[in-house]
Amino acid sequence: MGGFYAAVMVRGFRRYATYRIATAAGVVTNTVFGLIISYSYIALWSQRPHLGGYSEAQALTYVWIGQGLLAPMAQMGGGFEREMIGRISSGAIAIDLYRPADLQGWWLASDLGRACFQLLGRGVLPGVAGALVFDLAMPGSLLPWLLFAAAVALGLLVSFAIRYLIALSAFWLLDGAGVMQIAGIVALFFSGMLLPLNAFPGALAGLAQALPWAAMLQTPADVLLGRRHGAGAAQALAVQAGWAVALLAAGRLLQGAATRRVVVQGG
Repeated sequence: MGGFYAAVMVRGFRRYATYRIATAAGVVTNTVFGLIISYSYIALWSQRPHLGGYSEAQALTYVWIGQGLLAPMAQMGGGFEREMIGRISSGAIAIDLYRPADLQGWWLASDLGRACFQLLGRGVLPGVAGALVFDLAMPGSLLPWLLFAAAVALGLLVSFAIRYLIALSAFWLLDGAGVMQIAGIVALFFSGMLLPLNAFPGALAGLAQALPWAAMLQTPADVLLGRRHGAGAAQALAVQAGWAVALLAAGRLLQGAATRRVVVQGG
């Protein structure tokens, strides 16, 4: 069965690899927005040096990590959830439930394939462009990169689990567009995409870092930048893993409740 889900993952990778023009446009978009945000950060950090505990170089590195992870984490859409919601609304989800595969496992494997392609297609090139323009604080040793890879993998699981819960809401709402829009705004804010969570004021910073969205950007960035190392890095990864397990389990429970009340629209 493991080979089956691996094949689904490869299929998801190949599916998104066919959209070459869209990928190129995404690279340009991420690069342009990275430049805009970088110069905004430079202005902000000139007035507030070491805001959130970051040097200017670390803050700029944070920007480009964010641009590299934006598409893989599907914080602004582009993942499986719109397709799944459409299949629920049309009733085609009933066919999916007859497949000899777990519904959650199928969509997870497919979404991981998409995310792997987006990491390569839209994650690397904007970062290279940022490094050519700015003096970034990239680590020189291997360990932070390995920890970063683990944090990104766990972040992808958390991202999927949240979006799977959103998609399942269509069993009751029938149209998940509104929920998706709200979820996108929440993800951008609480992941640290707009501003590092460390720079949030007072108790809001602690709350934001304790929520699952921090796993999508803040935790991977802090691990790569060396703000989380040793026991701190292990604890950060454990929190990510805890959220992934809890949210995937919640998705499993909600899936069970949803499939007991499948309604095929139109007949």
